[in-house]
Amino acid sequence: MKGVMLAGTLLALLAAATDAGADEELRRSAATLFGRIERAAYQPTPEVELGRMLFWDTRVSADGKTACASCHFAKDWGADRRRFSTDARGELTSRHSPTIFNSMVQPSLRWLADRKTGADQAEGSLTGSMGFATKEAGVDAMGKLDYLPAFRKAYPQDTEPMSARNYGRSIAAYQATLVTPGAFDRFLAGDDAALNERQKAGLQAFIGNGCGGCHNGPLFGGVSLQRFGIVKDYWTETGSEKVDPGRYAVTKKEEDRYVFRVPMLRNVAKTAPYFHDGSVESLERAVRIMASVQLGRTLDDGAAASIVAFLEALTGEVPAHYAPPERKQGQ
Repeated sequence: MKGVMLAGTLLALLAAATDAGADEELRRSAATLFGRIERAAYQPTPEVELGRMLFWDTRVSADGKTACASCHFAKDWGADRRRFSTDARGELTSRHSPTIFNSMVQPSLRWLADRKTGADQAEGSLTGSMGFATKEAGVDAMGKLDYLPAFRKAYPQDTEPMSARNYGRSIAAYQATLVTPGAFDRFLAGDDAALNERQKAGLQAFIGNGCGGCHNGPLFGGVSLQRFGIVKDYWTETGSEKVDPGRYAVTKKEEDRYVFRVPMLRNVAKTAPYFHDGSVESLERAVRIMASVQLGRTLDDGAAASIVAFLEALTGEVPAHYAPPERKQGQ
């Protein structure tokens, strides 16, 4: 009897050691291909405080009702569950609004990679989503709202601290604090229990099927450009109502037709609908479509479900400071 118990104990220890070894091997592979993100404690500088105020202030818009936050909701993890957002002119955006969480370290922004930095994107929004006829009109609106003291505090060395350029810089500084590590990062840090067995299988399937070829790095994408539809035309699978030419719309170069910035997958389980036109509501369907049109693969139900389970491990907590600041008296 004791011999049977001892044998059972040895088998359990051997299985545990085998599992631990497999976890360590998977961790090494994932660390090499992807990597971790970490969130520092929120300690706002005057620049970040200014950016937070401007990001949430609907008064800094042509209609007095639109802010950066109007297209990037906390309940949607910094994205927009609508296919297209509504700007200050009452018009719909041409493409789906992606999440801003974790986005400031990307080498370019927006689906067409036509904004090189977060500051560039925010400054451009003055005559874009904010609806002003000119950037100067946006700056004038900030002056009327008594923003000058906050700009002076944030940019004390500038002779003209309240400017469109500094509007963009401050908002980008605030957005840079919106980092959302998840269970995957805890797994990479050594916590074997951070991912369940299905998620570990999903991570293996994600790597094994070649998804990491484009969705790599700590953000799982966001750093490269790729044609959407390598194996077959994307709209045959997405059911898109309109065929978007991608970067060709900006560059007019044939090699840029149907080329888009590869989206990062951080918080992807919370940021539906998917793709540049929000044409797909289901994450599992989006995974199957990507395997089909990019890799020429047909995923079985088990592989698709496990990849989705793994992608859920890329969900982090919405930062507590992703909310409007308290307005001081007189603001």
